[in-house]
Amino acid sequence: MGYRRLRLHKVQKTTSGIHTVRIVAFTDIHNAFETVDSSLSSESAFDVVVLGGDLTTFGTPEEARRGIEMMQRFGKPLVVVAGNMDPPELDGEFTRLGVSVNARGVLINGIGFFGVSAAPISRLRTPNEITEEEIEHRTEAGWKAVAGSSATVFVPHAPPAKTKLDRTFAGLHVGSSAVRKAIETYQPDVVICGHIHEARGTDRIGKSQMVNCGAAAKGYYAIVNIGAENKIDLEMKRWES
Repeated sequence: MGYRRLRLHKVQKTTSGIHTVRIVAFTDIHNAFETVDSSLSSESAFDVVVLGGDLTTFGTPEEARRGIEMMQRFGKPLVVVAGNMDPPELDGEFTRLGVSVNARGVLINGIGFFGVSAAPISRLRTPNEITEEEIEHRTEAGWKAVAGSSATVFVPHAPPAKTKLDRTFAGLHVGSSAVRKAIETYQPDVVICGHIHEARGTDRIGKSQMVNCGAAAKGYYAIVNIGAENKIDLEMKRWES
């Protein structure tokens, strides 16, 4: 058992006052918690785990709690938002478990994490879709909690509109305009998103380095290293059993 490592690039950034922090990020898990568990077990060291939405597919709070508890066995902080396939009540469960960053921010190892659950309203009518105005409102609330941090990580489930990260197989851009506006305005150091499985990869808006992790249900995930030596190191990985 093992994984295939796809290393992308290193980007120089300014992040003063923090030690190197290694973030392991997953999105679009769709109940494949054992795959995420195996991926984390393959990593020798990390500091934070990000679960960027769609932990379940029409799942129950009990299913979501089981997944969170599996990830908590590693003893690292969890940062979680719900996705469009997670029923809205799962946000309440994540809040109760103390891992949610939907419309809120948390400080971990000197880094401010903030996020927003759900995805923009679409013709698919999935369980957790909200207006762009609500996405903007929740994002602003989270940003206010972390705005003074040495470095910031934005975790929206939906990718920013009109980027490499929101393009479907048909070539359509279906991301969130409110997420893009927030990135342009706040310029977080890192953006971790998902939702559009086929748009796995990296992109950039201004100084913000962005990654769509791809579907964790298929073994895909990302590593973000935020270092004190003014650099961000992004890696794309895949667990293969």
